[in-house]
Amino acid sequence: MTNLGDLEVFARVVASGSMSMAGRALGFSPAVISKRIKRLEDRLGTRLLQRTTRQVSLTEAGQGFYERVLAILSGIEEAEAFASGRATQVQGTLKISAPTSFGRMHIAPHLKPFMDAHPDLAIHLNLSDEFTDIIAGSFDLAIRIAELTDSSLVARRLAPVRRVLCASPSYITAHGMPQDVEDLRNHSCLPAHNHEAWRLEGPAGTLAFRPEGMLVTNSSEVIREAVIAGQGIALRSTWDIGPELKSGVLVQILPAYEGSRNVTLSAVYPSRQFLPAKVRLFIDYLADLYGPVPYWER
Repeated sequence: MTNLGDLEVFARVVASGSMSMAGRALGFSPAVISKRIKRLEDRLGTRLLQRTTRQVSLTEAGQGFYERVLAILSGIEEAEAFASGRATQVQGTLKISAPTSFGRMHIAPHLKPFMDAHPDLAIHLNLSDEFTDIIAGSFDLAIRIAELTDSSLVARRLAPVRRVLCASPSYITAHGMPQDVEDLRNHSCLPAHNHEAWRLEGPAGTLAFRPEGMLVTNSSEVIREAVIAGQGIALRSTWDIGPELKSGVLVQILPAYEGSRNVTLSAVYPSRQFLPAKVRLFIDYLADLYGPVPYWER
C-alpha cells in the first residue's frame, strides 16, 4: 500500500510547482522530496511528474492521480473533523476563485457573517476575469458565470443569471433606439474582451450576434463604466447593473431579447466524494444567500 505521507508530498509538490518549495513547506530537503516522489512512481509503475531544472509539471497519468489524491486527502480531513465533532467547526484555509466584478459586489460584502461564524477558517479569495484552473491553482472551489462544459469538475447551481441589452439614456438620445437585432449593426457595441458572439434568446429562438465597437478591453468593469458613460450598447448581467436599471441610469433595449439562459452562476469543485466541510458550508451559505430569485432581481 502507498504511504499516505508520499501522497501528501506529491500533492504539495504539484500545488507549489517545485520540489524545493514543497520541501521548505514540509521541512524536508529537495533530495528527500525527490526520493519520496520516485518511490511513489516506482510503486505505481508510471511517471507522475515531468521534471526540469526550474519546475515540475504533471504527466497525463499524474493529472488523474492528483485529482484522486486531493479527494483522498480531503476525505481524511473530513473524517477527522467528523470523528472529533468539528464537522461544522471548520478551520484551516478556504481558497476560492471568482470573477472580479461579481466577487467584489456579491461575495466580498457577505464574507464577514460567514467568517464570524467560523473564526478558525481563513479565506483566500482570488478575483480574475479569466477561467482559473482550480486543480493547478489548488483552489477548493471556483465561482463561475458561464455555460459549464468541463465534466471533470462538479458543479452546483447557485442562482440563475439574467443578461439584458442596455444603454444609457444619453446614448439613446444621440443615436436612437434600436428596433431589432440587425439594427445593432448601426450602433456602437461594447463586446467582451474575448470577442465572443452574443447569444440571444428571443421570439424566434436563439440567435448569435457578433458585436463591433471601437473600445477593446480585457476588463468587464471597464465595459460596465463605458456603457454607463454613454459609449455604446452592452450585454450585461442584472447582478452587475440592477441598481442602474432601477434608477434609470441605464435602460433596457430590445427587451424581447436576453442572453442565453444556459449561463448560470455556479460553484465548481474537483470532486463530489468526501467534500470538505469548509467547502460544503461555504457553498450552502452562498446558495441560501442568493436563492432561486437572487436579491439583485427582487
